[in-house]
Amino acid sequence: MTDIDYLVYPQWIVPIIPRQTVLTDHCIAVADGQIVDLCPSSQGRTLNAKHSIELPGQVLMPGLVNCHGHSAMTLFRGYADDQPLMTWLQQHIWPAEKAFVSEDFVRDGTDLALAELLLGGTTTFSDMYFYPDITAQRADFAGLRAQLVFPVLDGPSAWARDSEDYLAKGLQLRDHYRDHERIEIGFGPHANYTVSEATLKRVATLANELDAPVQIHLHETQGEVQMSVENLGERPIEQLQRIGLLGPRSQCVHMTALADADFQILESTGAHVIHCPRSNMKLAAGICPVQRLLDRHINVALGTDGAASNNRLNMIAEMQGAALLGKLESGESAAVSAVTALEMATINGAKALGMEQKIGSLEIGKQADMIALQMDGLAMQPINNVLSHLVYATSGAELTHSWVAGHLLVVDQQLSTLSASHIAASADSWRARLLDFHALKMGTHPEQPPEINH
Repeated sequence: MTDIDYLVYPQWIVPIIPRQTVLTDHCIAVADGQIVDLCPSSQGRTLNAKHSIELPGQVLMPGLVNCHGHSAMTLFRGYADDQPLMTWLQQHIWPAEKAFVSEDFVRDGTDLALAELLLGGTTTFSDMYFYPDITAQRADFAGLRAQLVFPVLDGPSAWARDSEDYLAKGLQLRDHYRDHERIEIGFGPHANYTVSEATLKRVATLANELDAPVQIHLHETQGEVQMSVENLGERPIEQLQRIGLLGPRSQCVHMTALADADFQILESTGAHVIHCPRSNMKLAAGICPVQRLLDRHINVALGTDGAASNNRLNMIAEMQGAALLGKLESGESAAVSAVTALEMATINGAKALGMEQKIGSLEIGKQADMIALQMDGLAMQPINNVLSHLVYATSGAELTHSWVAGHLLVVDQQLSTLSASHIAASADSWRARLLDFHALKMGTHPEQPPEINH
């Protein structure tokens, strides 16, 4: 056997594959960032390893895969809450972005998001936001695995002038990270109501030529669907299918307003659905019919969306939300079971990002992207069902360790690559600037907006 870097001995292992499996008295061996053995603990103790990590009372499982978010928007957490989606966007978020988005904003907001993701069990995340080059740098530094879809719009932003500028900068970034082990760059056309058909066709052509992922906000509300029917004569998903934008590398985010024909399109194209239950509930956007999608063998994964509309980047909370909302939507208590929710947050997410050969389950040959959760708290007792507890009884605060490609990024609930105190101070600085901006916008502050370096 390959020389083993370390062996991990938890009380339980939830490998995700095989389904519904819970292993006790087993260990995992890691070498060169990969899982090289999963065996009974008694056998593991006969192996020659450089280090051993004992985790009594803890469960080891794959790192969680957050398939949709806007990391830098974490600095807008709690800003303009309790607003309808378009009011929230047009009257609050977009004006704040125009005033504040810059390289500094994205750097500090991304660091805050990465810290929260890591401490909540996420080891792989997908992101769509301006200055994706900065997000990539911070993800690389922090050690997470990421699929970053660069934004594509027709209108200008702090990052790009027009659709050609977005594409040129995004393709240059994709080329830069072409051979990176943990970071992949894809296309992120925002939505069919913010991107012209000509630009969407251009994205479809480029993505197909490069075999690159595409992520798009789709059918987030019934109003969005109605607007498309009135303006284009077809539903958004019908337009994307017609122009060739849907396929096995497509990720359709939200999908709350679906008709029977929409299910058929998803089935025939192999596109994935990214469910963001807490964000959709908070914005009253609608409910994704998860169980009906799964029953038709359409892959459904989970995302938190941004902290501006959630307000947490807590994938365990998303698992709980998905399971509970799935039962309410279907009227069936057996819908979106705990096992299904765990799969949505791990292997289904890996499939949606095209990474299922590397991550999403604890199997020999896969990357050692793992998390450990403490299960001995009173709120967990008695532990009648480990799988159920992971979804319904945990809060995310139970995380003790996190590994990506075998590297420890969280040790005993402490970040190893990021400074929590520095991140908190930076976030507070942005809070003060945002407060001044909001006061000025509301006409209650005599000062000018803060000077931001763009």
